[in-house]
Amino acid sequence: MQLMPNLSSRTWGAALAATLAAALAAAPAHASHSRSPCLAAAARTEAALGIPAHLLSAIALAESGRWDRKRKETIAWPWTIYAEGRARYAPSKARAVVEVKRLRARGVRNIDVGCMQVNLHYHPDAFRSLSEAFDPAANVAYAGGFLKRLKNTSRSWTRSIGLYHSQRLKHSRPYRIRVQRLWMAERRRAILERRAERAEYYRRRKAAIAAARSRSF
Repeated sequence: MQLMPNLSSRTWGAALAATLAAALAAAPAHASHSRSPCLAAAARTEAALGIPAHLLSAIALAESGRWDRKRKETIAWPWTIYAEGRARYAPSKARAVVEVKRLRARGVRNIDVGCMQVNLHYHPDAFRSLSEAFDPAANVAYAGGFLKRLKNTSRSWTRSIGLYHSQRLKHSRPYRIRVQRLWMAERRRAILERRAERAEYYRRRKAAIAAARSRSF
């Protein structure tokens, strides 16, 4: 049997705790949250409003999803604008605000904006300003509240997904199916991320314990 290092239990515990804290503090942020500020806001809003996990993320991907060539995946883009039958992906909030003002100056009123593509015509009082409309936290919070009201009325998360897009079945049904597929994919992704994070935690913990032991001799 290998003897333990010649340290008091208090000293050993303090050394190990300090080493673990330093090692685990360097762990990366949750991968889903780093993919997009929209998804980070979605996770916070889901928790705050009691919305099923990853549902708002799935809707955000359906609404403002944009292919990212560097990441090689679709991400929710916070400065997305949809008007006149096509999407526009502004490079910044400031440019997005300018684009909406330009559209309005030309008489365009049916404009969807932000992570969750909130329609400024049908939701005129959703935001205090265009800048707020393009803020991921504000945009997702409003959309989350709207989805929750739809659920309370329809008494079904499934129906509320379709109603978020349209009250017409021919439009709401395909949208609901698309979101449900994205939702399933996001849940699978979250499971894999948790497994990877757990494995990384134990790897760092093992390394920290080994480092603490080596310093104790």
